[in-house]
Amino acid sequence: MLSNIQAKLLIVDDLPENLLALEALIKREDRTVYKAQSADEALSLLLQHEFAMAILDVQMPGMNGFELAELMRGTEKTKNIPIVFVSAAGRELNYAFKGYESGAVDFLHKPLDIQAVKSKVNVFVELYRQSKAMKQQVEALEQSRREQEALLAQLQSTQRELEQAVRMRDDFMSIVAHEVRTPLNGLILETQLRKMHLARDNASAFTLDKMHAMVDRDERQIKSLIRLIEDMLDVSRIRTGKLSIRPTCFDLSVLVRGVLQNFSQQIEAAEASVTLDAEQPVIGSWDEFRIEQVISNLLTNALRYGAKSPITVKVYSDNGEARVEVRDFGIGISEENQQRIFQQFERVSAKQAVAGLGLGLFISEQIVTAHGGTITVESRIGEGALFRVCLPL
Repeated sequence: MLSNIQAKLLIVDDLPENLLALEALIKREDRTVYKAQSADEALSLLLQHEFAMAILDVQMPGMNGFELAELMRGTEKTKNIPIVFVSAAGRELNYAFKGYESGAVDFLHKPLDIQAVKSKVNVFVELYRQSKAMKQQVEALEQSRREQEALLAQLQSTQRELEQAVRMRDDFMSIVAHEVRTPLNGLILETQLRKMHLARDNASAFTLDKMHAMVDRDERQIKSLIRLIEDMLDVSRIRTGKLSIRPTCFDLSVLVRGVLQNFSQQIEAAEASVTLDAEQPVIGSWDEFRIEQVISNLLTNALRYGAKSPITVKVYSDNGEARVEVRDFGIGISEENQQRIFQQFERVSAKQAVAGLGLGLFISEQIVTAHGGTITVESRIGEGALFRVCLPL
């Protein structure tokens, strides 16, 4: 409500009794009256407060009311304050005309008409309050507009994120369908082949050597399926903050050597060679299963993108850290792709179709980060890539 807006009034007169009389005339509970006995004192108050109006005596020692009014009109903070002049001088001096020239909105002669003074002050106070209320409304509208713009921007950002999430979901489902179908197709073909042999009573198809080969093929396909499922479960654990880390003390060099032995068939199938540099024990406390998962992911990528080039793996300690480096000399990774390969479902595109869900590096980075370590990549197109894992000892 307008009555809740407190109005400040300034009265300037060199005579204290005039100030007291005028204050008593215009003062009310919803107004604060400030008094000044000189122009200098008035200027000081004008710089400190926002006034609804100013009542100035014309004849004052030093700077008179007209000069004070001119200063007020030339100052940004005070130029819009309504000024009412008061003078005891006769009308024949034409002070009223000079007052209006100085920017006054009214001119009163002494002795003052009490009702006229009250009425004029009420009018200017009411105008001030209406102006103040309108300004507050404009500010509120502007604030509302800014909030609406911010909300709109947030909604647009959320929409983009949702669209991106839908695209990622669709891409992910497409990749999952393809990746799961590959080992399943192998198992289905193997099963149909065996059924055909059984239907024909072809016992020669089930010799011991052939059975070993069948079991090995089945095992590879099943392991491939399990790996896909575990990757998806790990992403779910990471999102819910339930990725568990169970550290034990072990030798990282021994672990990496064991991983390479387990990868012998994949290395042979990729027609690649792997050299291990792990001469010294590197003993620390980490989650052995999870670190093996990281090394396996890096080695899988090196075989996948290495273009049959030699791969080197190095295990060493430096500056209080355990380090594992996996380097290939394959297709390499562009700077742009280096920024996104640690995100979910991201894969470096190659000319040939590439297997995998695009989760390996994302999961690896989360595991390494959970250990308080870092995983980085150095690469140039056509020159291969070096992945370095650093783990606190």
